[in-house]
Amino acid sequence: MIVTYAYTILYVKDVQKSIDFYTKIFGFEQKFITPEKDYAELISGATTLAFASLELGKSNLKNGFIESSNQQKTFGIELVFTCEDLEDLMQLAKKTGAIVLEDIKTKPWGQKVGYIRDVDGFLIEICTPMKN
Repeated sequence: MIVTYAYTILYVKDVQKSIDFYTKIFGFEQKFITPEKDYAELISGATTLAFASLELGKSNLKNGFIESSNQQKTFGIELVFTCEDLEDLMQLAKKTGAIVLEDIKTKPWGQKVGYIRDVDGFLIEICTPMKN
């Protein structure tokens, strides 16, 4: 049996607003959006980053789920995106509405790492690629 990690789907209040945020900051291309704009996908590398409306999420999960929000602590999970020009990416994130949780720091192994929250409150780590 071969298993492939295919999607990460974030349940959000406004799918188009979330898509706009990720395309402006990270430069991802929109792959697909439903006519109702309640589900969309971005091309973000090997794994698709997708967004579904809260209503669609609730229709999928009969017992519901905890909604992400910038008014509460972040979930114990993060999306991680790498780039070489971390300082410029952090500045663009701030200008685009991200909330900076932790400014860029250099880890003991040499990697630079910063933490932001997106417009829906999801935790994002932006960092330089790990060197071999």
